[in-house]
Amino acid sequence: MTSLSTSTLAALEEMLQNTARSAPSEFLPFYLSRGTEVDLLIGHLNPEFIPYLQESLRNDPIAHISIGNDRMTVEGSGPNDLSISLHQLAERMRLGGYIPGWRNEEFALLDQNGHQLFHLERAAFRTFGFRSMATHINGYTKSDSIWLGRRSESKSTDPGQLDNVAAGGISADETPWVCAKRELWEEAGVPLHIAEQVEPVGKIHMRRPIPGRGFHDEQLFVYDLELPENFVPTNHDGEVSGFIEISFAEAAARILADEFTSDAAFVTADFILRRNK
Repeated sequence: MTSLSTSTLAALEEMLQNTARSAPSEFLPFYLSRGTEVDLLIGHLNPEFIPYLQESLRNDPIAHISIGNDRMTVEGSGPNDLSISLHQLAERMRLGGYIPGWRNEEFALLDQNGHQLFHLERAAFRTFGFRSMATHINGYTKSDSIWLGRRSESKSTDPGQLDNVAAGGISADETPWVCAKRELWEEAGVPLHIAEQVEPVGKIHMRRPIPGRGFHDEQLFVYDLELPENFVPTNHDGEVSGFIEISFAEAAARILADEFTSDAAFVTADFILRRNK
């Protein structure tokens, strides 16, 4: 265990109390309507997007999608039909320049029972404020150091910022456990026999508006992994420019200096606080 100052620990604890923010009042709620059931709130739209959407849908409607002054609605009950309509909407927003960093990779929105409501291009989730899922892995050593990755400057979100040793979005039809092991290999070169020792430790719900982008709503599945003292992470997918191994105290200082992505800052702060109990 590494001892940190009382003021540093208090600052990390205060930060963790602000992980899930409400959508600003000017954001337009996005509902899923399923006939006789109560409409389900599934997202929030940045008011900057609304004039474009209103004009676009008025001139060229998309089946099952409507927009009014107080809400946007997609109607349907089956995942396939919903996915088709929302994909057309996302393509429309992409052409309008409102969805940067298109990945050709799909996320799924799940209901409270874990059933898939629809799947959609992952870059569209922030634009529409849909809840996505991701895994974040704290890679640490017995000597009380932690490995951090630095995101590539070519990333569309948070380029150059510090991140966990591995982290990534959970694709449609993928489990958090499978995603964690995949990301550990792709981002940090952690072989399977080590990655399989990853320990699930909890979840963190992130909600915050992203200026000029939309609303980030994501459930982070958090894991800890003890890495061998002689292990050096190596990136395989081009999404990480390099790695640093630092003390918990230095990691805390870098968090408070705003050097981390928001998600990784909360995950790492949570790790440090758990290790200092």
